[in-house]
Amino acid sequence: MSRYRQLSSLFRTHPTMVIGGLILFVAFSAALLAPWLGTVDPLQIEPMKRLRPPSVSNWFGTDIFGRDVWSRVIYGGRVSLIVGAAVAVISMGVGLAIGLVSGYLRRVDRIVMRLMDAMMAIPAILLAIALMAITKPSVGNVIIAISIAEIPRVVRLARSMVLSLREEVYVQAAITTGARLPSILLRHILPNMTAPLMVQGTYIFAAAIIIEAALSFLGAGTPAEVPSWGNIIAEGRNLFLLATWIVLIPGLFLSITVLSINLVGDGLRDLLDPRFAKRI
Repeated sequence: MSRYRQLSSLFRTHPTMVIGGLILFVAFSAALLAPWLGTVDPLQIEPMKRLRPPSVSNWFGTDIFGRDVWSRVIYGGRVSLIVGAAVAVISMGVGLAIGLVSGYLRRVDRIVMRLMDAMMAIPAILLAIALMAITKPSVGNVIIAISIAEIPRVVRLARSMVLSLREEVYVQAAITTGARLPSILLRHILPNMTAPLMVQGTYIFAAAIIIEAALSFLGAGTPAEVPSWGNIIAEGRNLFLLATWIVLIPGLFLSITVLSINLVGDGLRDLLDPRFAKRI
């Protein structure tokens, strides 16, 4: 009963976060259970069924090659969610490590931050395109390219928090007692950075999904044989007036997924920093 009351209280105080979390849970569940959701091989070509509108046999219709759009959208969600989650984990991990060291060691800070400033001067999508141009299209390379583009934003956030936290009394007390640098960073500074980093991680997750879709739409992301929301939309853009569903349905899935992630991020921000909500 207490668990139910906790969930009920959370829904009353942060309804958008709960709704976003439920949508995100459904998206992950659909991607994980794709083979058991009435799907077929997303690469199966059936010329006799090309450009059929949504029906009982093909819930979301078919594309120009007769492939089932429902199956392609569900399997494409796997790629988008994997890329988003992987980019969030990698960029947060690497960016946090660099930001901790940069914010605490002044000699390292000047060099690192000038490099981060140079990287941030290039829009993330352009930097990702440039990195993909020198590699072959694959999901792994897309993850690496987007992660490199997102790392500077995490570094700047982590550095700013370290600069503030290093002046706190408990950190100065640890320095006075002779605590070593790794101990100061991991035991006294890092735990107090968790909340803002969690919120930043959700925004990177959402941004990575959008960038991956943009890369695939431009032909610089996942290979054509790997269905993703971006390349499904790209394949249907020339047929928009004839077969609207090919573009509209994956675009709707993309928008709802990104919206749900942002709702969770906003809810976490209000939940972990009540003072912000009061100022609003």
